Amino acid sequence: MATPLSAARVVAALKAEGVKVVEVDGWRTHNRNHKGAWGPVHGVMIHHTVSSGTKASVDLCRDGYAALPGPLCLGVIAKDGTVHLVGNGRANHAGSGDDDVLKAVIAERATLPAPNENNTDGNTHFYGFECVNLGDGKDPWPRPQLDAITRASAALCRAHGWSERSVIAHKEWTNTKIDPRGFSMKDVRADIQQQLTGKPQQQKDDDMALTDADLDKIALRVWALTGDDPLKGGTTKISKEMMLWGMAGRLQRVETAVAAQATTIDKLVAAVAAGPAADLDALKAEIRQAIEGISATVRLDVES
Repeated sequence: MATPLSAARVVAALKAEGVKVVEVDGWRTHNRNHKGAWGPVHGVMIHHTVSSGTKASVDLCRDGYAALPGPLCLGVIAKDGTVHLVGNGRANHAGSGDDDVLKAVIAERATLPAPNENNTDGNTHFYGFECVNLGDGKDPWPRPQLDAITRASAALCRAHGWSERSVIAHKEWTNTKIDPRGFSMKDVRADIQQQLTGKPQQQKDDDMALTDADLDKIALRVWALTGDDPLKGGTTKISKEMMLWGMAGRLQRVETAVAAQATTIDKLVAAVAAGPAADLDALKAEIRQAIEGISATVRLDVES
């Protein structure tokens, strides 16, 4: 029997596995524990949201809807690989499923039986991750999202001492669901197994902290395009303030280019709405120029 992890241990496990975590306000006490048991837990269940957009999907999974109150999972895995934690405890995600499948998960069998009855409450026994995807078989699964599914699942497995066989799809729990659609759970479990063979990737609050040497290198790049060498042959120390000031100027130029592109696109939309009299060739030329401008700006800022 496995006792569910506390909110703090969930966060620690995810971060230790290299997962980027966003804690949605109130998630640590947001659950459906008043409606049924939470635990013992035996595995992790993967779903797709049948939605698009990170914010809309996170809001949906946190709040639910009239027929199915939230939270609808432990965390929402966005397409960029970020895991947004929305609930801690029992959540409306698994529903009823097959007790034979649960027995196979507990025993960590290599093969799961095909579900053919819905006689067991899965919300009691499974952590749930909802992954942002339309579930139409066409919406892509970006590599960062698949990597986050692997790492998030491995994090909980490692914390409980489970193998990859403790991770299942919603469609493997019940014959009334098709999610997640668009990738193979066999491949996901193989990736989780590989992740579990090594030590977790440690992540500390100061992982992104920069040393003075780092700041000097960044500052040199910031000023490289201006032809000004602030180190003057390596004899003048660059302050953090100088470095940040330079970077702020570069970012402002990128923002200006983005705004110009957005304005040009708005003009195109208005022209199309106005009818066939619009000079579309001229507008296309403006858009091309705006795109090339922002691409050059970003490329210089990132690669120089």
